Amino acid sequence: MEQNILQLFPLEQRAFWKRAMQGRERLQEIRLRIHRPVILYTGKREYFLNPAGTLTEEREDAVCMDRQALEAILKNICQDSFYAFEDELKQGFLTIAGGHRVGISGQAVLNENGKLRTIKNISCINIRIAHQIKDAADGVLPLIYDNGALLNTLILAPPGCGKTTLLRELIRQVSEGNAFGRGQTVGVVDERSELAGSFLGVPQNDLGIRTDVLDACPKTEGMLLLLRAMSPRVIAIDELGSREEMEALRSAASCGCRILATAHGETFADMERRFGIQTPELKKLFQVVLCSQKKTGKFLTELLWRESHIPL
Repeated sequence: MEQNILQLFPLEQRAFWKRAMQGRERLQEIRLRIHRPVILYTGKREYFLNPAGTLTEEREDAVCMDRQALEAILKNICQDSFYAFEDELKQGFLTIAGGHRVGISGQAVLNENGKLRTIKNISCINIRIAHQIKDAADGVLPLIYDNGALLNTLILAPPGCGKTTLLRELIRQVSEGNAFGRGQTVGVVDERSELAGSFLGVPQNDLGIRTDVLDACPKTEGMLLLLRAMSPRVIAIDELGSREEMEALRSAASCGCRILATAHGETFADMERRFGIQTPELKKLFQVVLCSQKKTGKFLTELLWRESHIPL
């Protein structure tokens, strides 16, 4: 992990950042803002960096990021060619080797139709460190199978509560096969490159031997494409965000696909408000609904709904 992250920084900055990351296995984010302190987030707290490259909790000791240093980092990430990464910059993030993700913000540039063309004068960079937790789904697996059959499953959680981490591990175990069901072909629509962490089209995270990933594609289009092209037994998507995406899931389910999905929220009422779909309709599509949360570094999952004995 450390080597992939160090490659983001220009050669002359790497000794400093190597000291900052030394032994930081649970490092989650590095936030760089022009004229503001550098902040590193671990699983439980935030730290500043002092000029020596060591962690401190004292803001007055913190080193601030200047424009020249931030632009040098961005130039290095883009391999001296912002044009080559224009499409990725338009999405607001880049995915690098190892599945780590670099988010950016600055001044939006719009096209003649008022749509975002790119981002310039970048002033903030957020480096999100990818972590795969391969035991995250162990306690959930008994809930999402019925006599060897995978049940359509929705994971509800507020932001930052581990639903993507949980989904990633469910995909891997469904694909590989586990104590509750044999391995199945899984189609993943990874619109924001967070599940597979693909770099040059190759998944950097382990999603299992029977998983096909469609990277950086809108979920509604991606689900239909995978159904036509890859004939998956299971469709997996992260963060349902629209009624159209929900309808595409319905279509996939009507074709015989099982569903693994996440969405922001904590209750059925949250889903009703978000998608305009009543709870009985949701229960027709999802046989299992889980609520995920993260406290003190551990994943906790509450079963909200389960309808067993689903006919094949």
